[in-house]
Amino acid sequence: MNFASTLGVLRILAILEGISYLLLGLTMPLKYWYEMPTPNKIVGMAHGILFVLYCILVFLVNQEKKWSIMTNFWAYFASLIPFGTFVADAKIFKPEQDKETTSNQ
Repeated sequence: MNFASTLGVLRILAILEGISYLLLGLTMPLKYWYEMPTPNKIVGMAHGILFVLYCILVFLVNQEKKWSIMTNFWAYFASLIPFGTFVADAKIFKPEQDKETTSNQ
């Protein structure tokens, strides 16, 4: 994974955003069933920040790579469903980065 490119940063951010989404699913029961709001507040804030950064980076990479409307749609839609950003990384971002790497060699 090339961290120097915006696509590489997007891949890392997609994984972090996906993890934060799943952690949010774990902290919600703590908040509502066990009256422990602090973990949910921390994870919720982190997830919100990562979500916004993910959307910004998808926009920036789209501007750079000139993705089709459908690729752009799926990249954004992936952030709305659990495990979606992991799938987007495997199906969209990694192949795109592999194309980038092979064209540079």
